[in-house]
Amino acid sequence: MQIIENSIVKEKIYIEKLENGLTVMIFPKQGIQKKFVIWATNYGSIDNKFIIPGQVETTQVPDGVAHFLEHKLFEQENGTNSLDTLTALGVNPNAYTTTDHTAYLYECTDNFYPALDELMNYVQNPYFTDENVKKEKGIIGQEIMMYDDYPEMLVYMNALKAMYKNTPINIDVAGTIDTVNKIDKDILYKCYNTFYNPANMVMFFAGEFNPDEIVQEVKKRLTQNNQQGEIKRIYESEPKEVVKKEIEAKMDISIPMFVIGIKEDNIQKPEEMVKKHIAIEILLNTIIGKSSKLYKQLYEEGILQEELSTEYEFSKIYSYALISGASNEPQKVLTRILEEIERLKQNGIDEEDFNRNKKMMYGIYVKAYNNIEDISKMFVADYFKGINSFDYIENYTQVTKEYAQKILEDVFKEEQTILSVVR
Repeated sequence: MQIIENSIVKEKIYIEKLENGLTVMIFPKQGIQKKFVIWATNYGSIDNKFIIPGQVETTQVPDGVAHFLEHKLFEQENGTNSLDTLTALGVNPNAYTTTDHTAYLYECTDNFYPALDELMNYVQNPYFTDENVKKEKGIIGQEIMMYDDYPEMLVYMNALKAMYKNTPINIDVAGTIDTVNKIDKDILYKCYNTFYNPANMVMFFAGEFNPDEIVQEVKKRLTQNNQQGEIKRIYESEPKEVVKKEIEAKMDISIPMFVIGIKEDNIQKPEEMVKKHIAIEILLNTIIGKSSKLYKQLYEEGILQEELSTEYEFSKIYSYALISGASNEPQKVLTRILEEIERLKQNGIDEEDFNRNKKMMYGIYVKAYNNIEDISKMFVADYFKGINSFDYIENYTQVTKEYAQKILEDVFKEEQTILSVVR
């Protein structure tokens, strides 16, 4: 068993690769009552075109299959629903689908192993019929229409559509009503059998666990022991340019919402992305964070009434930065942010601002290790990107002001910047 230790946060992670290819990760946290487990597969909304191991022809499926599978796995052949079964045990179950992975999880203080029985049973035993697939289409269709009523979702999805032409993150994780209607049980079984192989999955445990004991408990409950070949995922090439500079929609809202998106045109190796991620988070806070000069100016001028949110998202096929908020003058916010970026390029990043924001990011990274749910979701998401989450703590000291200045020049380009507005 591999053991990776981080001396800064004084934590260890134990990693075991089983014979069938399943990766089991254990994060022992002594002295806490809660236990948390995630079982996730490297299959998300962007994986709609692929070659099944052992085949040569390309398989293409409708948008929304990964999310549909997440919904359907809870339904059992005996008529029960695993969400209800887990809740009756007193545990807190959930599931979610992202662009690159689907996860099934629960948190508990008691009945951990009975709950593990249920989790590993329903994830390994899908039950799809024409009837229950048809019923689910109606439920997911209602979910899609519900999200269509959220201006936060509309302004975000429009930002992705303005940035990306071919990369399928510009399509909602749930798909559309039209694509969901094209899904049938054969498609679900095909995608399940391709992507829910243990070699494409990871299990993560956080809590007061004995690593060797957990590995043995997982082995006892596994039914799939054959390791398949590599899944070849097919993604269309993405042009460097954005699709459109501005995109606008209207809804019944009191103040316009906006998302400023910055599309990155060079994807790097995972180990390089960690250092860049840290630098970009520091830069976003330096440009328009709550303690920045620009934010204070915009607030005092009445252009902004509240703090903006910033984020940086990346995977093996895309990366972008977002600045989101509300303002009666979103175009003016964009203009002032672009002017501030240009000023920082010309004059250089202020040393004091850089060090303050760098320390703040470090505090956020360290604080994440206080919560077992945050730890679990973080390590799982990073695992599918080819990263160990400890890398953020390890790479922190390597991010210098000079490096951040270079990233500012390379990534924050006006021609790669878009504005999405919902009025």
